[in-house]
Amino acid sequence: MKMVISAVYSVIKKKYGQDATNVGDEGGFAPNIQENKEGLELLKTAIAKAGYTGKASFSISGIYASTYNLQLKDKTYDLNFKEENNDGSQKISGDSLKNVYKSFVTDYPIVSIEDPFDQDDWEHYAKMTSEVGDQVQIVGDDLLRVEKAIKEKTCNALLLKVNQIGSVTESIEAVKMSKCAGWGVMASHRSGETEDTFIADLSLLRIEEELGHAAIYAGAKFRAPVEPY
Repeated sequence: MKMVISAVYSVIKKKYGQDATNVGDEGGFAPNIQENKEGLELLKTAIAKAGYTGKASFSISGIYASTYNLQLKDKTYDLNFKEENNDGSQKISGDSLKNVYKSFVTDYPIVSIEDPFDQDDWEHYAKMTSEVGDQVQIVGDDLLRVEKAIKEKTCNALLLKVNQIGSVTESIEAVKMSKCAGWGVMASHRSGETEDTFIADLSLLRIEEELGHAAIYAGAKFRAPVEPY
């Protein structure tokens, strides 16, 4: 069976052309997708093409911290924020965005959603986790202040970025706290990652005793692995 990533490349090339198969420094494709579900359908098609229907799942990332446009007046999410001539017609409430994500979880083999809302939108993180947290990981990245997130039940998984936390000791403490709360933990690379093996070493460090993480976000190098991956 072909790897799913090879099938993704093939599907993108056929539908969007060779130029759309270029990747950024995070390893992601950026075809000219026009509609919310188009990218998810693309992944679903690639999974089927690779022969993994019912066996392969995927994660999505909202990265809405930069798109929230809190505008403090209406607290809406602008799904058309990149358009120069934006008439505001695609602004939706946090509850409406939550329902969009819930429809994705119902219709596609999604196992994890990272940053579905703005980092300060604790209300909708909590609602989302309450309603679908038993089906998918709700991963806190930009959101996370771990203690508060656990107390308010705003997510159920941690994206561990050692350089943001500050030290290995603090990283392990954050993981312990997360695990005690029943969360999952994903160790993350960072943009511009080097060939140093540290994140791999950290992910395996006392795996039974301390980390035992269920996922790792490996980034761009998974196609031609270097040491950390």
